[in-house]
Amino acid sequence: MSSNLFPRRLFRLVVPKYPSFNVYSRVARKTTALGPICVATSVSKMPGWDAEIIDENNYRFPGPLDARGMPDHHALHELRPADVAGFYGGLSCTIGRIHELAELYRSWGALTMGGGSHLDALPEESLRSGLDVVVHGEGEETIREILQAWESRRDFGAVAGVSFLKEGRLHRTPPRAPIEDFESMPLPDFGLLRFAKVSVFPVSRIRGCGANCEFCSVKGAARCASPERLLAQIRYVAEAFRAREFFVVDDQFAQNRSETLRFCRLLRDYQRRMGLRFFITVQIRLELARDEELLDAMRECGVRCLAIGFESVIDEELRAMRKGLRASQMLDLASRYRRHGFLIHAMFIFGYPMPEGVPFAMSAKERIDRFRKFIRQAKLDTIQVLLPAPLPGTALRERLEAQGRVLPLSWEYYDGNFPLIASDEPLTPEQVQKSILEIMGGFYRFRHMFGVGLRTLLFPFAMLPLVNVQARWRRWYRSWRNDIVRFAGWCIIRNWRKRFRKDRFLEKLRRAVAASRRPRGV
Repeated sequence: MSSNLFPRRLFRLVVPKYPSFNVYSRVARKTTALGPICVATSVSKMPGWDAEIIDENNYRFPGPLDARGMPDHHALHELRPADVAGFYGGLSCTIGRIHELAELYRSWGALTMGGGSHLDALPEESLRSGLDVVVHGEGEETIREILQAWESRRDFGAVAGVSFLKEGRLHRTPPRAPIEDFESMPLPDFGLLRFAKVSVFPVSRIRGCGANCEFCSVKGAARCASPERLLAQIRYVAEAFRAREFFVVDDQFAQNRSETLRFCRLLRDYQRRMGLRFFITVQIRLELARDEELLDAMRECGVRCLAIGFESVIDEELRAMRKGLRASQMLDLASRYRRHGFLIHAMFIFGYPMPEGVPFAMSAKERIDRFRKFIRQAKLDTIQVLLPAPLPGTALRERLEAQGRVLPLSWEYYDGNFPLIASDEPLTPEQVQKSILEIMGGFYRFRHMFGVGLRTLLFPFAMLPLVNVQARWRRWYRSWRNDIVRFAGWCIIRNWRKRFRKDRFLEKLRRAVAASRRPRGV
């Protein structure tokens, strides 16, 4: 199974590249996915096995590239063949790339496997497109059992939580219980990344989310590791890789309030002892803006940016999402976060499909006006406006499929930037596509380049008089930083528009809409 040159077997885990026109491709070059790091770390602890991760979205020189500018897996194979190739299938828009690479690695004789929310929901599609095994749920324990079965040439039927084909038929084994004992697991080893440079390190304490939102594939009750374990993750990358910027990937940072407070104080004390200052981004719920003690503790430990799911600014849509808040309340909560000095990255869903029987109609223009007004009043630092995506495994997709409203478009468009749902006036698929570009284009603008230069020149005057200098610095830095980010956002959106036109998506959209209107069976 292994080459004589390499007596130890190699597990190569690939994080597939976004489609070339994905608007967030450049952002992904700063970071990586945490799940693949955890799985590869588990393999690296097995006797006789080496593990490595190729993140195609964060692939740097001197890694070999092919004619398309993609990581050259032929060259990687020549450097060292993989005995087993794994693929991260957490994003539906990358499934085409997974199938392409799985067929390639299978042709070289490697065992191919994958995991992630898309593969979890639709295993048979990928098993018939190059994968030998699909892992359901968490992979750290499952992967070890798969490799042990493969080494001993045993059937995968004894491994819990997997799917595979046998005599052309799909076999799915009983589910594996979710991991509860996080303390006994090894810390994620970022040293397994090859040809990559990470500047924002993902860390985690909580798996699962009890919110069960209709549009989200993250399900199950939250399971929490200790604050000490999260601190150990941060200490490891801070000391081994000189990391200073972190993203806590937990869907809800402050679940289990007392333990969250304890973590914040542990991290605060560590930074003081080491003379360090971190920049930490977390995902958090709006309602927690009322918790003054929590906000103070977060500021003290280096939490600077909050990624918040506002979802909508329209009360009728907020009710349909079971958000439990009105737009006016969200404005008040956002202002509380802002007063505490947090940067706010707001995430929205534009044009959420209402349930049947709910009378609601609003023109694209009025929706755009409401979004712009809210963004202006809330003084948001950065925004992300996506379209509702009926992702596999979500209740939203189940509802829309039953209504025959999911447009027949390929998986590459399932990234939140393309309309995927059939609708009629006053909000057609073409209108929602143009609307999010209009909102984002109005927020991220070229003129912010001049703001960067002007604020830099006026910096000395912004610090006068020399009283309360720290507060003056924070106000100046916030505006200067936002101008840089918004100009960079303009560059990204401009390039994305060019690729969008080159791809001729609107033609594909019109054909998909026409196909969705034909009677079924025609």
